[in-house]
Amino acid sequence: MDKYVLAGIGLVVGAVVGYIIDRLLKGQAHRTREELIKDAEREAENLLRSKELEAKEEFLKRREQLENELGQLRESIRQQERQLDKRDAILSEQQENLKKRERMVEQTQQRMSDRTKHLETREKELERIIRQEQDELHNISGLSREEASQRLLKRFEQELKNETGSLLLKQQQEIKQESEKQAREIVGMALQRYASAHTSETTVATVDIPSDEMKGRIIGREGRNIRAFEKETGVDVIVDDTPGVVVVSAFDTVRREIAKISLQKLIQDGRIHPARIEEVVRETREETDQRIQQLGQAAAEEAGVAGAHEKLIYLMGRLQFRVSYSQNVLRHSIEVAHLTAMMAEQFGLDPVLARRCGFFHDIGKAADHEMEGGHPAIGADLLKRYGESAEVVHAAFGHHDDIRPEYIFTVLTAAADACSASRPGARRETLEKYIRRLEELEAIALGFPGVNEVYAVQAGREVRVIVDPKEINDREAAKMARDIAKTIEENMTYPGEVKVVVMREVRTVGVAR
Repeated sequence: MDKYVLAGIGLVVGAVVGYIIDRLLKGQAHRTREELIKDAEREAENLLRSKELEAKEEFLKRREQLENELGQLRESIRQQERQLDKRDAILSEQQENLKKRERMVEQTQQRMSDRTKHLETREKELERIIRQEQDELHNISGLSREEASQRLLKRFEQELKNETGSLLLKQQQEIKQESEKQAREIVGMALQRYASAHTSETTVATVDIPSDEMKGRIIGREGRNIRAFEKETGVDVIVDDTPGVVVVSAFDTVRREIAKISLQKLIQDGRIHPARIEEVVRETREETDQRIQQLGQAAAEEAGVAGAHEKLIYLMGRLQFRVSYSQNVLRHSIEVAHLTAMMAEQFGLDPVLARRCGFFHDIGKAADHEMEGGHPAIGADLLKRYGESAEVVHAAFGHHDDIRPEYIFTVLTAAADACSASRPGARRETLEKYIRRLEELEAIALGFPGVNEVYAVQAGREVRVIVDPKEINDREAAKMARDIAKTIEENMTYPGEVKVVVMREVRTVGVAR
């Protein structure tokens, strides 16, 4: 019995304990759910506040942006209003000016109308007087109007016959003089419009060396380096006692230029031996060929010549290293091209073809050391071989008047060649002689009393003399110009003519204090 009681009590106690535990667990879960809900509500409120703040910030930014745009729009409108006000003011002023001009035009028209009426009245009066005088003349002479007209016509016809011959001779003489004058003006204008630089070259080039010890390295052991260099370049290398300089000498300017550049490269490199010499000279020769091609292309573009064969362009580039009586042949060719085109334009001919004739006229000088014959014949053969027109070929062949010209462009090319060669500073004068002549011109003008400064300009074709206005008046300045010109004629030899300009300047200065 006791066992069953104890067992029942144990069951009751277990059930009570289980019920209590279950109630505790259910209460804990209920509290946890409420806390989660509260946390979620708090997070939702926080998120809502955050979104509200972001929305307010975005609204403020957008409001500020709209206010700025509105301000800019208002400022733009104000500027447009100001511009419109200015335009209105200008239009009003112009309208007022137009009204004034209209009134002036009306007044002028009224005056013209009155004057016209007055002139018509005077004209009628003159016609009446003339008819009256004619009637009186007819009555006095006893001739009718028709008979008087016939006599006058016969007299005029006889006078015209007598004067016709003399007028024709006079017109022929004037036409001849005018044509000669225009020809001189065309040539002179072409020369004046184009003036190029004068280039003077020699047959030697100097190469600077850092020290005299380098001379020994250039010569090499038993002279093998200098022999290899001279054999490879075809020039003469002169190593003397002159400090810091080695001289390269050659008649062919292209070879001399290649040798000069190659020697400079070897000196900078420091490695000087036969194998290195051959390598450097070969590289320099290739670079020089490219440079010659570029020079020829640049010259063709400067002269306005397009579509020429590459070989012709290369030969023209070689003329950069050729001189004729101290004048660079490439610059001379460009100058002749421009002069020929200018004269062709004056005669109404094709300036493009004329420019081409002048540009290629001396191309034979680029190959005359390789081919037999003079440079005109060589140049004509080269131009014909590479597809140039008959006018260009004939201009190169006949620009020295060796043959009878068949085209007008040959005559223009020969004239332009002579003008380029004979202008001051070109081949007929060395640079020293040219400068000395300018100095003599200035010295002659400075020898006159009252002269402050003298400038020889336009290659010696003009002398500008500035005199002291206190010592020389206007009449004395005119006399001084004639005296200086006469002194230059008596004491100097010069091509063309020299213009003497005497300038007298008076300056008045006032100072406000």
